[in-house]
Amino acid sequence: MTSTLRILGRRASINVRKVLWTLDEIDRDYQFEAWEDVLSPTRIVELHALNPNAQFPILVDTSGPLWESNTICRYIVGEAGREDLLPITPRGRANVECWMDWQATDLNDSWRYAFLALQRRRPGYTDTGSIAASIEAWNSKMAILDAQLEKTGAFAAGDSFTLADIVLGVSIHRWLGTKIKRPDLPSVAAYYERLRARPHFRTHANEELI
Repeated sequence: MTSTLRILGRRASINVRKVLWTLDEIDRDYQFEAWEDVLSPTRIVELHALNPNAQFPILVDTSGPLWESNTICRYIVGEAGREDLLPITPRGRANVECWMDWQATDLNDSWRYAFLALQRRRPGYTDTGSIAASIEAWNSKMAILDAQLEKTGAFAAGDSFTLADIVLGVSIHRWLGTKIKRPDLPSVAAYYERLRARPHFRTHANEELI
């Protein structure tokens, strides 16, 4: 019997939600442990012991803690032997991972300022020029994804659903749920509807979770 693992974090986090969606997608048992928004000194020490970067999500199983959300997703899928979500052939895996890495770096970097300013209302994120630049960059990155989806006609890495679509799916939901002016990207819109047909997507990407 596979041992139950723990996921530590905050459910509103996009990085936590892609891990939870991955676990649900492969029907893997887990325990989710919600951490406070403001941590006590004792909890901060505990967090650093689990992840030296003091960030979520963190996976804990019999082998110890593991961090970095996309790494956790790869680990979960690899442990389950789900080659449909993450192929084992070098090229097939690379086709999936390139879009995963793009989501974690280029795409996430583009939206951060605008999202924290407009959706989270984070103190210090009030510069109108920076907000505008972030929105422009965000829309530009989404246009790149739209062009890729127009080529595949289905999913990010080709004609079948993979791990890349899990990490990108929560990102698209955030783009559509943030109050910004967006260009018309028909391939992204069609892709989003395909993802919405998956029950676990609707669990981890809904109106309450942007």
